[in-house]
Amino acid sequence: MDFHTSYICLCVFGLSMQIIWGLDKVTLLNPPEEPLPDHLLEILYSCDEPATVQLDCIVSFETGITSTLLLKQWSCVPGNPKIMTLELILPDWLVYQADGIISDSPWVLSCILLATVRYSRFERPVAAQDVATLQPKPFLSRPVKQHQLCITWSTQMLHLTQQFSKKQCPLEQETVHLLSSIYASTGESFGITKTLDPYSNEVLEYSRVKAISFPWCMFSIWIFVTRHCQDNLCGVFYRIDPHNNYITPTLLIKQSGQLHVQMDGKSGESSALVSPFKVPLSEWCQISVMLQGRMVTVSMVCMDKEQRSHHSIEHMMGHNVKLDDTEGYFVIGGGKFIRGVEGYFGPLVYYRNRISPHSTPEVVIPDVISNVNLTGWLQTCQEFHLEMNVKISGYSLKAKQETEICFDAFHEWMEKDRLPSKPQCELWEVTVPHRRQAAKLAKLLAFKHGERRARLTAVGRALYSLSLNKLSRASGAGVVSRILPLLLQAGCLADNRALHMSSVLYSSGLGVKEQPNKAWLLALLAAQKDDRLALLHLGHLHHQGLHGLPTDPDLAYAYYANIAKQTTLDRHNPTPEQTFVEAVYLNNDEMLNLQTSEHHHIFQWLKLQARRGAAEAEQAVARMLYWGQQGVSPDIQKAARHYERGAVQWEEPVSMYDYGIVLLQGHGVEKDIPKALTFLKKAMDKDFVPAINALAWYYEHFEQDYEQAVQLWEKADLLECPEAAFNLGVMYSQGLYPGKAADQFMAYQYYLKSAERGHIRGAIHLASIWTTGIPGRVNRHPSDAVLWVKWAAEHNGYLGSILRKALDSYLKSDMFSSLLYYMMAAESGYSPAQFNVAYLCDHHMLGFMDPAFASHCMWRYYNLTIQSQHPDTYALIRMGDLLYEGQGDRRLSSAEMYTLAAVRNEPQGWYNLGLLAEEGYKLPLSVLIKLGLSELYLADNSLLLSTLYKRCRDSEDTDSYLPCSLALFNVYLQSFQKDYSAAIKFSTAVAVVAAPTIFLIILGVFRRPVPSPN
Repeated sequence: MDFHTSYICLCVFGLSMQIIWGLDKVTLLNPPEEPLPDHLLEILYSCDEPATVQLDCIVSFETGITSTLLLKQWSCVPGNPKIMTLELILPDWLVYQADGIISDSPWVLSCILLATVRYSRFERPVAAQDVATLQPKPFLSRPVKQHQLCITWSTQMLHLTQQFSKKQCPLEQETVHLLSSIYASTGESFGITKTLDPYSNEVLEYSRVKAISFPWCMFSIWIFVTRHCQDNLCGVFYRIDPHNNYITPTLLIKQSGQLHVQMDGKSGESSALVSPFKVPLSEWCQISVMLQGRMVTVSMVCMDKEQRSHHSIEHMMGHNVKLDDTEGYFVIGGGKFIRGVEGYFGPLVYYRNRISPHSTPEVVIPDVISNVNLTGWLQTCQEFHLEMNVKISGYSLKAKQETEICFDAFHEWMEKDRLPSKPQCELWEVTVPHRRQAAKLAKLLAFKHGERRARLTAVGRALYSLSLNKLSRASGAGVVSRILPLLLQAGCLADNRALHMSSVLYSSGLGVKEQPNKAWLLALLAAQKDDRLALLHLGHLHHQGLHGLPTDPDLAYAYYANIAKQTTLDRHNPTPEQTFVEAVYLNNDEMLNLQTSEHHHIFQWLKLQARRGAAEAEQAVARMLYWGQQGVSPDIQKAARHYERGAVQWEEPVSMYDYGIVLLQGHGVEKDIPKALTFLKKAMDKDFVPAINALAWYYEHFEQDYEQAVQLWEKADLLECPEAAFNLGVMYSQGLYPGKAADQFMAYQYYLKSAERGHIRGAIHLASIWTTGIPGRVNRHPSDAVLWVKWAAEHNGYLGSILRKALDSYLKSDMFSSLLYYMMAAESGYSPAQFNVAYLCDHHMLGFMDPAFASHCMWRYYNLTIQSQHPDTYALIRMGDLLYEGQGDRRLSSAEMYTLAAVRNEPQGWYNLGLLAEEGYKLPLSVLIKLGLSELYLADNSLLLSTLYKRCRDSEDTDSYLPCSLALFNVYLQSFQKDYSAAIKFSTAVAVVAAPTIFLIILGVFRRPVPSPN
């Protein structure tokens, strides 16, 4: 064999020695699917040298802790593979229910069996491994262990001692803070609903039940009335029983301002008393109702600047007073059966089984009231009102004098030749510098319109318009601090839009110092005047517990329910000030390209297609004009004409239905019910489901033919019409369903069905039931009720108008105005607006805004975005990036953000998780469980990386295919280099050594003389 052949054989042998499989091996042959007692586990193992085989159990808890438990160890002798059979003994707390002997444990997320072959003298001690995932059972689904022996007396006593030695007693609601914040009441049928549970402590519960017919307790509420009750009675604080009756205690206010206090007795009788004193306007007053058996004491302490007044009355009831505070529900303010007081409600405390230890003279205004300083604002506004009224009257009088006085020609000639003199100002014309703009506007309006039309509200509107004009021309946030005083003055003059915008500026810190208390005060003032965005803002604050305010779903519900109700009314009475709410994300180029206007080529093209008979184009144009969608200004009259053409010329069922609805309601056209019925019936004949519902509504509303209406609604409900399900719920609720009595539970089921199909009024009625419950049938779900009314409230057209202004500004490259308008919607809790604010701060604002504010803005609004029900995956990725840039312990949080994006099939999430793993960060078991990759927790890092990048590559996003494929190729390349690096190095060394010899041999062959044919 020559030299060349020997060299080839040597290289092949060297490479083979590197890739040949070793004898180290371990396999779990029959692992259980879940933690089981006394399971016989078989393990196949072998080793190349003397080693140790080890069996571990790795448990991951909900708390984020991961524990490794050693189950078994034994020696491995080189030779043929062997099978070890052993009893799998897992901890009792993992297999059985807790029973006093077996201690309870945190919630177990996952359990992994790990078998390994280990060498103690190698750098990498684990030579082979195998894993099996066990699915833990819920606590109550686990078996109960049958203990072989009775518990010893000492063990039992020790267990009892540990129970009694706990220092912390269970929390009991003896002093209940039913309201710990401030609630702005509009005086409508909206309020705060609360319920109480029985005591957990047997002694306290026994005392409570015993005192039902002889109560010994006290209620204390703070109230600020801005307007006298407009009905006979208005709600302050009361209870409603399961039969919708007022029960103890009921505290109402009469038109006269007197208190109406009502109590009920054990036999069903009720009696009431009327206080001789009245609740004053514009003062914080604490009203206390004390029950001592039959004796009822009503007291009131009012604070007016530094003065306080005290009133009290005692009354002996003619019957025993009954108070079971777990029956029915409490209401603060308005409710289903009564309107609330107009004003503000402060903290409400219920001393459940005792009287407050503080006497009346010791009453102190709570911190939550003094920090807001509502009275200080109102006093300043009152002074400003007086000053502006004087100026308006003076300027109006001047204007009147100038228009009424006539001069002859000689007088005019004398005035013309007279030497000019300095203008003389009246004393009332003197104005402090920061109010000069308001004085100028008051003068302008007085000279232009006279005193009748130049009112304070007109000056307020003019100030707000002037502020917007100045803000639209701003080149940065620095101008905000100069314009804010104008906004505050406009708000003081009753422009609620200015109050809300000022609140947003103080809340976000855009151009001014962040002041949460002042922001809250301004939001309260606007919400009390029924401003829709301010109601949304306060609902969001109390839903999330932001700016130091307490999280209170019942209080949040009161605000959201108000605007949700207005949303249903606004949608039936569309105005140019309303726009359809569209969730447009600024990172979505496809949605941005669909935005148009009346003069845009897209809209003009749709109109052309509509004239040519394209039914879908006709519907699109009409929808844009009716609702103001995709950048088109609402024009109901034009929309009605497009509905008519689609219905008459093209006989398209959707247009027939829409045209029938506008005819039925008189929107954009003259109301014509017979004509509406004709088109609705034609649409129904073409199997258009909403037309069936509309016809049923006609029979119910106009003909009172409930049988025909129900028959059509039942038909539409089977076809999953949301309106039909809602209307059937109303029929059951009001007892109008033919042949059936009123059934609130059946109504609830239909409301639930309607809400799940996307019906706004169905969601509102469902939430109303969930906030009070149906005794014995439906429990209270205040947290879920809030989500439903929030969803309904966020369809309000005035919110849509703000969003449209923000998007139009963005499309015009007016980034500052876009940021301001999006912030107004973001502070109201609207998730797409929160995302867009963060996106603007992230991509467009660093050029003319303080970098510190931009960074804070990204953190805050991306964080708010990811807390919504369905956050945009881009926000999750960016939040993960921001957390990653923080380094340290935040890498776990960034991995969790990327995981949330990955499980929603976002390729960037998978890619970023791969980058973290490549950097050496070990992904926690909890993260891998969410990804469905728990079996890779102990696997080689290259296997984990290849899986992550494969998921990234195989997502539906085509743009991610190339970068994810390259990352996957890099993993394979590094894995190959790692596994065969020794063989490659050996082959290279041999080649370097042999190369000169081979070269000489080849050279000699070529130099050898070629023999001649002869």
